[in-house]
Amino acid sequence: MITFQKKGMLTTVQDLGRIGYQRYGMPVCGAMDRYAMELANILVNNPRSEAVIEATVMGPTIVFDEPEIFAITGGDFGPTLNGDPIENDRAYLAQAGDTLALPMAKAGARAYIAFAGGLDIEEVMGSRSTFLKGGVGGLDGRPIRDGDGIGLRAPCDWLPDLEERYVPEKLRPALRDHIEVRFTYGPQDDLFSAAGKKTFTKSEYALSDKSDRMGFRMDGPAVERAAGSDGNIISDGICFGAIQITNGQPIVMMADRQTTGGYPKLGCVISADLPLLAQLKAGDKVRFRPVSAAAAQAVFRRQRKALDDLEKKFLARLEPEPEPGPEPLSGRFLIYVNDEEYDIYIEEQNNDA
Repeated sequence: MITFQKKGMLTTVQDLGRIGYQRYGMPVCGAMDRYAMELANILVNNPRSEAVIEATVMGPTIVFDEPEIFAITGGDFGPTLNGDPIENDRAYLAQAGDTLALPMAKAGARAYIAFAGGLDIEEVMGSRSTFLKGGVGGLDGRPIRDGDGIGLRAPCDWLPDLEERYVPEKLRPALRDHIEVRFTYGPQDDLFSAAGKKTFTKSEYALSDKSDRMGFRMDGPAVERAAGSDGNIISDGICFGAIQITNGQPIVMMADRQTTGGYPKLGCVISADLPLLAQLKAGDKVRFRPVSAAAAQAVFRRQRKALDDLEKKFLARLEPEPEPGPEPLSGRFLIYVNDEEYDIYIEEQNNDA
């Protein structure tokens, strides 16, 4: 079990979300930075969809009640284990009684803590993610509180070559307070003027302090609508990263987004860049650059392959050594064929010959 000595600012249980229920009005939810979540799970040999702890801006203090392997990814919160600094993107073994602390975000906004064997949290609609506004999933559908405890389904205190379980530098996204994210146009980009689109792609926007897990509000120049558009549409589906324009201002829909909406969507942030966006804090700046759907898909495939390759590397270390084959025969033997005795000599072969 792990016990939360301090809860942090907003600490929740998250995984990849509830898939297949949007048609019933249930948001997907899940981790805001899915890339970081998957990296954390890969480091501790979990399935990549396993539930983790998501910490926002100021993290929790956790006491281990039993030995356990864990890893932290995403935002840099200056983590410590028993007061000693430890690194992000690396697996560690905690002993019973050890204290893990994530004081405050130095870079990025969200950190992810994965525990080998997974958290003992009940699934709701196939997911352990916390839907805060609906009070569903996670720990009673709410944020973590001081004193809360969560069990571990299959505690693990050993993995081979633990010191080698880290994320290479090239796979660690740079965490900055000024970023550029790519997006694809559509599905209602025709409802915005050419001047409005130019404004959106040439301007810098700041993340509003009114943002949350549902949507990131952007403060900046207004995006002009096309002539004849009143800024409304017949409600349709909302995907992760959809860029709604409300009263001229962009709102990027995030993990806890509603299932449908009636405001036009100028475009959608590409999947590969959503982790960068998820790590922004209020006041951080962002620019939007349009790309083709083909380019977005190519970037996403490269990102997924990098995760696949890292996972395969760690899984290979878990494969058992091959059983040794039989020792080669050599020496003098008596054999019998049809009651006839034969005296034979077998010389050991030299494989280097």
